[in-house]
Amino acid sequence: MTYAHTEEARPVVFWEHRTYPGHLSELRRVRADLATDLAGFDADLVDTLQLVTSELFANGVKYTRADPPFKEVIRALSMPDPATLRVSLSDCGGGGGAPRIPNERTDLEWDWAECQRGLVLVENLSTAWGHFRLAPWADLGTHVWAEFTVDPASTPPDLYPYVFAH
Repeated sequence: MTYAHTEEARPVVFWEHRTYPGHLSELRRVRADLATDLAGFDADLVDTLQLVTSELFANGVKYTRADPPFKEVIRALSMPDPATLRVSLSDCGGGGGAPRIPNERTDLEWDWAECQRGLVLVENLSTAWGHFRLAPWADLGTHVWAEFTVDPASTPPDLYPYVFAH
């Protein structure tokens, strides 16, 4: 057997993952940590990321296992290239299906719907989003990501390739 090493694109910047208890009461800390990690970036971009991350975190809380020690959500943040900022959240499974935007509703049903609007928000505020199961053979969780365009000229100049959490 021959092994061929292939060069994978490495993130320009990779922030240390943050892990949160899977409770909506953590949302304030999730947003504050994101603002801290993105200090120096455009304020509108940070606000948009906080909004999208809030939705993805809430979904992660809803669909993660309820039994400790599994009830947690992990946030990852990276810049895979100089013009892209990616936020992603992983739940710990146990809650069900894949994220999807419902499109079988009538206009009237959408007017009255209280659920499933969040992914519409994610789709409209991000340049791309997606998801994958963490382990296709078991319900170990779902990883959902969203990407945003960044003007490389407005990126803080003092970013290191790996940023540790404070």
